[in-house]
Amino acid sequence: MNGAINLDDKFCGTLTTTTSGLREILRAFPREKLGRMNAAADEILECYRVLTKGGSNIVAEILRGQGTFYEWDHYPEGDVYDSETHAQYYYHAHRETEHGHFHTFLRKKGMRSDVAPVRYHGKADWPTSEDEILCHLIAISMDSAGFPVTLFTTNRWVTGENWYDKRDVIGMLDDFAIDHSTPSWPANRWLTAMLILFRPQIEQLIVGRDARILEWQTAHPDEDVFEERELEITSILDIKVEDQIRAVKEVVEGRKD
Repeated sequence: MNGAINLDDKFCGTLTTTTSGLREILRAFPREKLGRMNAAADEILECYRVLTKGGSNIVAEILRGQGTFYEWDHYPEGDVYDSETHAQYYYHAHRETEHGHFHTFLRKKGMRSDVAPVRYHGKADWPTSEDEILCHLIAISMDSAGFPVTLFTTNRWVTGENWYDKRDVIGMLDDFAIDHSTPSWPANRWLTAMLILFRPQIEQLIVGRDARILEWQTAHPDEDVFEERELEITSILDIKVEDQIRAVKEVVEGRKD
């Protein structure tokens, strides 16, 4: 796995995970979780197989029929939403280091009844209706060939979300699933599987997100950390799907001995 991207001082909370360290983490994973990661690896490989056979890729599937690709616009138009799981995502672009990125969310209706946003005493308007309340889970940067290169988390103002504690966000990862065919069945299956395959790193990034927010808030006690425009990306990590799949497969095979 590559080291983390070094952008500039604005992109703080950078994390790294070595290949050997990943294997150690996976070996300590419960058998059920490791099995889910292994199944997600197979799902991702199958998505790549059918897309390659059809001359397409993940990003091309999302942008198909959407016209000119403009920075900041959401693709597909209106986002992708599963009315049963209440998971949501969209793709857009506004960073020079990538082609674009996916933002993934869980809406209020998909959350456990005992989960609530953190207390907020600032002046910004947070969503209040059940149809508007949502939590950002993870963002996935894509390269020009349509493959993922980075995972990252963002500050609250970036997506206009409601802010939830890291424990609650990590718990929401289990409920993210896009289980329909619009705009692309393989793209939806791929994105759902990505949050399973990279679960250890995503958890690490969410923990790093909260640590960075606390660090900034401590250093600037009179400012609203959730609206701080200089704090956009709160944690970030380079990834390689092939390395992740290889590590999972090796640990799974090792457990069979």
